[in-house]
Amino acid sequence: MFSNEGTNNHVVQLYDVRKEYRMGTESVHALAGVTASFEKGSFWAIMGPSGSGKSTMMNLLGCLDRPTSGRYLLEEQDVGVMNDEELSSIRLKHIGFIFQSFNLIPQLTVRRNIELPLFYLGWDAEESAEKAVELAARVGLDTRLDHVPSQLSGGQQQRVAIARALANDPHIILADEPTGNLDTAMGQQIMGILKDLNEQGKTIIIVTHEADIATYAHLRMHMRDGLIERIEEA
Repeated sequence: MFSNEGTNNHVVQLYDVRKEYRMGTESVHALAGVTASFEKGSFWAIMGPSGSGKSTMMNLLGCLDRPTSGRYLLEEQDVGVMNDEELSSIRLKHIGFIFQSFNLIPQLTVRRNIELPLFYLGWDAEESAEKAVELAARVGLDTRLDHVPSQLSGGQQQRVAIARALANDPHIILADEPTGNLDTAMGQQIMGILKDLNEQGKTIIIVTHEADIATYAHLRMHMRDGLIERIEEA
């Protein structure tokens, strides 16, 4: 839910978070003072027009950027004071990413793409291979383990991306326009997978401009001009 007070049930807490970018001699206020809390196991959709701040919000939530001011607590850890190495570590251990363009490595098979986070976590080859098989089966791709991305449909590639996002058993899954490159039927299948993951206890936060996709979320955050305009509950 949405509140100013942090509790142990919140995986993410934002306190008056602001983000400025320098554009030549001008400052652009991408976030203009956002305060919000995201409960463990919640399912959010972040919506808003171009320039509303939703992409900046996603980058901050994913520890891909730091706030200019304010506080961002992830699992009660202050992200704003972390150095680059610490940010990389917290991303690897706590966050799974799903992108509109899939971001798979074209030369690697499905198995190797799924294993990639485990390589960085230091898993041995046998354990990684077993985990990749398990996750591929979970998203219905256990017969495609030795295929490369060019041999897969867009929906299948997004399923690989979901399996890869689950490899590190993340606390939060961030999905940026996860159905943007898919047809309606395949988009519904992908959202069905995310819904199932949420029902299993994962915190899901998606950015979307599609109203029908946002209906899968329990909470919808509408942003405008770098601020939260309103929160809707399903």
